[in-house]
Amino acid sequence: MKMKIVKSLIICFCLMLGEISCKAFAYEAGINNNLRAPAYPLITIDPYTSGWSFTDHLYDSSVRHWTGKERQLTGAVLVDGKNYRFMGLENVPMSMIVSTSEGENWKGTYTTVKPEGDWSKLQYNDSKWLQGKGAFGSVGRLKATTSWRTSDIWVRRIVNISKADLSRELYLEYSHDDGVEIFINGQEVINTGNSCKANEMLKLSEGIKKLLVPGKNIISAHCHDGGGESFLDFGIWMRKDNVQQFNHTAQQTHVNVMPTQTYYTFKCGGIQLDLIFTAPLLMNNLDLLSRPVNYLTYQVKSIDGKLHDVVVYVDATPQWAQDKINQPIQSGIVNNDKLNLLKTGTKSQSILEKEGDDVRIDWGYFYLSTPKEKNISYAIGNARKVRNAFLSGKALNNTCAENLFGDLTSNMEVLAIVHKMGKVGASMKSGYIMLGYDDIYPIQYFGQNLRPYWNRNGDKTIIDELHAAASDYSSVMQECAEFDKSMMKDAIAASGDKYADLCALAYRQAVSAHKLVQDNQGNLLFFSKENFSNGSIGTVDISYPSSPLFLIYNTKLVKALMNHIYAYSESGKWTKPFAAHDVGTYPLANGQTYGGDMPVEESGNMLIMSAAVCKLDNDASYAVQHWEVMSTWANYLLEHGMDPDNQLCTDDFAGHFAHNTNLSIKAIMGIASYGIMAQMLGKDEVAHKYLEAAKKMAVMWEKMANDGDHYRLTFDKSGTWSQKYNMVWDKLFETHLFDQAIYDKELAYYLRKQNKYGLPLDNRAEYTKSDWIMWTAALADNKSITNKIVVPVWLYANYTPSRVPLSDWHMTDSGSQRGFQARSVVGGYFILMLKDKMLKK
Repeated sequence: MKMKIVKSLIICFCLMLGEISCKAFAYEAGINNNLRAPAYPLITIDPYTSGWSFTDHLYDSSVRHWTGKERQLTGAVLVDGKNYRFMGLENVPMSMIVSTSEGENWKGTYTTVKPEGDWSKLQYNDSKWLQGKGAFGSVGRLKATTSWRTSDIWVRRIVNISKADLSRELYLEYSHDDGVEIFINGQEVINTGNSCKANEMLKLSEGIKKLLVPGKNIISAHCHDGGGESFLDFGIWMRKDNVQQFNHTAQQTHVNVMPTQTYYTFKCGGIQLDLIFTAPLLMNNLDLLSRPVNYLTYQVKSIDGKLHDVVVYVDATPQWAQDKINQPIQSGIVNNDKLNLLKTGTKSQSILEKEGDDVRIDWGYFYLSTPKEKNISYAIGNARKVRNAFLSGKALNNTCAENLFGDLTSNMEVLAIVHKMGKVGASMKSGYIMLGYDDIYPIQYFGQNLRPYWNRNGDKTIIDELHAAASDYSSVMQECAEFDKSMMKDAIAASGDKYADLCALAYRQAVSAHKLVQDNQGNLLFFSKENFSNGSIGTVDISYPSSPLFLIYNTKLVKALMNHIYAYSESGKWTKPFAAHDVGTYPLANGQTYGGDMPVEESGNMLIMSAAVCKLDNDASYAVQHWEVMSTWANYLLEHGMDPDNQLCTDDFAGHFAHNTNLSIKAIMGIASYGIMAQMLGKDEVAHKYLEAAKKMAVMWEKMANDGDHYRLTFDKSGTWSQKYNMVWDKLFETHLFDQAIYDKELAYYLRKQNKYGLPLDNRAEYTKSDWIMWTAALADNKSITNKIVVPVWLYANYTPSRVPLSDWHMTDSGSQRGFQARSVVGGYFILMLKDKMLKK
C-alpha cells in the first residue's frame, strides 16, 4: 500500500537553543495518522508519570493523567506582544464546597435494598437506612471507605451551601463504577448509563443551580455495579475567579500521532508553531527505555513573509507529583552549570505507602528542565504573578517563591520556562523542554524496595539522566523518527493504513503501562499495572494479550513479563499447581491480591508466551531455567484443560462459567507449547507425548464445539458463539492442530455477526475487546478478510464519544467505552505484525 508522507518538519538539532546560527536539519514526521484519537499521548514515562490530551485541540482541556486527574501543562506564545494559548487551560482557581472523599470521608446514609417512595428528596425519612462514610465501594482497591459489594446502592447526603456560593460557577464532581444516577433535591441531573468514570466534572447550568437553596440540600445517588470493582463518590466545586490571562487562542491546524511522537501544528499571529511530544520508548535500548525523561520540542517560523518577535512560555504545576490536589508540596531550583532545573514534590515523601488503581504517585520529584541559554529564563511561584511577568514581555526572575500548597486555590504554584526566540523569519527556530520524574524506589518486590532500571546499581541520579537526555537530544529525536517510520511501514504491510493508525496510537500506551526494574539477583522485571480495572501488578492475563508488541521488538521484555510469576512458584511462596494471576497491587508486588484464580487461563498463557520467546530466540534456554514449574503447569492442563470447570478466564468481567471452548483452545495450545519447547531441548519422548495429546484434544474439541455453521461459546450450549482468538497460536507456531476448515467456518460466521464498531466478544452482549478482535483477524490468511475485521475497530477509535486513552472494552453498537482505559493490552494489536514476523522467520 502506498505510504502517505507528512510534510517535512524542521528541527534545530543543537544543544544551545534558539540561536539563528543553528543549522537546520530536516526530517520527515512520518506517515500521516488519519485517526482522530480518543485521547492523544503527550507525556508517557510509566503508569504514574502520564499526560494526555482528552480533546481534539490541545488547548480545549487541561492535560490529564490517564485516570482523568489534571496534570496541568500550559503553553502560550507572544507574537509581537500579542498572546496566544496553545496548550492546556489556565488554572482557574477553584475550591471544594462539598468535599469528595479526597478531601474528607463525608457522611451519608445508604441502603442496598431498593427503596420505596421519593427517596431522593430532602423530606424523605431515611432513619432506617445505614450510616456510612464516602466513598462507597471496594475498600482497599478503589479508595472506598464504606464497603459496598452488592449489585446496587442508594446513597443520601445532606449538604449545606451558602447564598454567596450559589452566585458562583459550580461544578459537580463524581466518580462511579458502574452506572450512576445523581439527584439534587429530588431532580435527576446525571444519568451515565452503563459506564464507569473517575473524577468527571459537570458544570451546573443555571437551571440546575435553581434546584439548590441557601442552607440545607440533599444530593442523592443510585449506583449499579455490573460485576468486578464498585465505587461511588461525589462533591461540588466552586470557581472563585474567572479572570483569564491568556486572552487569545492559537489555531490548531494539524495533529499526528506516531508510535513515539505526537505532532501538533498551530497558526498564530503570522507564525507557524509546531510542538513535538517525544517519549523515547525504544525497546532495543533498555537504558533509554527506562530513562524517566520525555521531550517537548517547540519550533516556530514566519508564514506571512514578515519578521516577528516571538516568546514561548510553558508552565507545569506540582500536580505532577501529587496524588491528591490538597497535598502540601515543596518546590525549588537546583543549581547546575549546564541545565535549568526546576523541581517539585510533596512534603511527606511517603515512598511506596499507597497501592491501588485510581492512585497517582506522591513521592519522588517532578522536574522541568532546559539547557542553560541566555534567552531562557525560569521561575517558580504564584501562577498569576509568573504569567503576568511573561505577558509583560519581561524575562522571569530565575527565582523560587514557593507557597508549599498545590491545591486549586488562588495560590496555585507553577514551574515556568520562558524562551525569548527573538526575531523569527522564514527559517525555523526551535527549543525544547525536558520533563522528568525521579521516583526513587518505584516498586516493592516481596518486601524489597527496588530502584528503577536506569539506576539499578544505585550509581546514578536524576540529574545525570537529565544531562544525558540533553546530550542525546539530537540522536534520540532522529532515532525516534526513524523507528516511527519503520514501524508504520511494517504495520501498513501487515494490514493497511487504518491498522497502522491504531498501532501508532497503541504503542506508547502499551509500553508506558509498565515499570522496568531489576531484582537483587539481576533478573529483569517488567511490571504491568492493570490500569482502570483493579490495579494489579504483573498480571499474567494482561501480559498475555500485550505480548505481541514485545515479542516483535525485544523478547527480553517478554521474559521480564514472566520472571516474577516463575519466581513466585519456584520460591515456594505460590504453592498451587497452576500459575498465579498476579503478584500484588501496584506498586507492591508482594504476592497475589486478586480475589480469584484463573488456573487454565494463566497456566496456558505462561506456557504459550514462553514457547513464543524460545521460537523467536531460536533458543530454549529460558525453558531450561523453569522446566520443573512448566511441567507442573502442562500436566495441570492435560488433566483439567480439555473441558474446563466453572472458572474465570481473562475476560473475567463476563463472570465464571464452565465448558468454555476458547479456554479449552488455550489449554490445547499451552500443552502444544510445552511440547514445542521439549522438542527444542531434544526431549523427544516428552515432545511426542504432549504434541500428540494436543492433536487428539484438538480433534475432540472440533466434535464437542461444533454447532453447524460455527463453534460454540460453551461445549454444552447450542446456539452460542464466541471469538476463538486463542487459536491464533496454532497459526503462529505452525502446529496445524486445527483444520483449516475450522478457521474458514468461524471467520465466515464472524463476518455475519459484526456490528458497526466491531465484532462482539460472544453472543451474550454487544460489547467486545478490541485486542481480541485483532487476534481474531489474525486467524485469516486472506488479508481482505483480515481488513474487514480490523476496520470497524478503527471506526470505533475514530468516532467513540468516550474521550479517554484508548479503551480495549467497548460497545460494538454505539462505539462507547464499556470500561477499562489506558491498558497495556492494546499491545495485542501488534499480533498481525507478529504473525508476519514469525511466519517469515
